[in-house]
Amino acid sequence: MILYCVIMFAAAVLLGGLAIAICRGKTDLIHSYHQSRVTDKRAYGKAFGRGMFVTALAPFASGVIGLFGENMSMAAVVVLTVGLGLGIGLICAVQAKYNKGIF
Repeated sequence: MILYCVIMFAAAVLLGGLAIAICRGKTDLIHSYHQSRVTDKRAYGKAFGRGMFVTALAPFASGVIGLFGENMSMAAVVVLTVGLGLGIGLICAVQAKYNKGIF
């Protein structure tokens, strides 16, 4: 279970770093197709970064729960799944608002 925690913490750091970069205005990290109709890149980057932060919190929280042992493995997976679903949902909402559609 320790390996799972290390992988989750590494994923959280990677996603968190991307979220910080996008919030600071590096919207070129997002594929250009997904921002083709975006007019306010600054607000779009901040909103997209918030969705990425939620996505980054999911593996972090799952890794913390995984530290409690094998008997908490199902809870760790549930937290990961729900957190990723929430983060992806927020990102889709940002896409719908700023890009006038998900695709």
